[in-house]
Amino acid sequence: MVTNVTSFGRSGLYDWMFQRVTAVVMLAYTLFIVGYLLLNPDMDYTQWKALFDNLAMRIFSLLLVFSFAAHAWIGLWCVTTDYIPMAGLRILVQAGTGLITFIYVAWAIQIIWGV
Repeated sequence: MVTNVTSFGRSGLYDWMFQRVTAVVMLAYTLFIVGYLLLNPDMDYTQWKALFDNLAMRIFSLLLVFSFAAHAWIGLWCVTTDYIPMAGLRILVQAGTGLITFIYVAWAIQIIWGV
């Protein structure tokens, strides 16, 4: 039996619900960007930069990054626990994906906030 040590939440139901919530956030962001691009077909760099200089858009983008990271972590945790039966290898793969996820989140924060 696989222990729940590396799971994102306390139970499978919690993880399932959290993954659905993050999917809704990602869908909302995608629909917003597609709608914005459709409503501004002749957009130039200054308009695009102005959109992402807006505090609300930066927060929305940060929410997208955190949602994407959590969504990916839950999915990868499920895959690794299902298909990698050896505990040592599974922990190594999960640690690697966790490190990569952390690096991507830190990088995205740097890009979004210009830190």
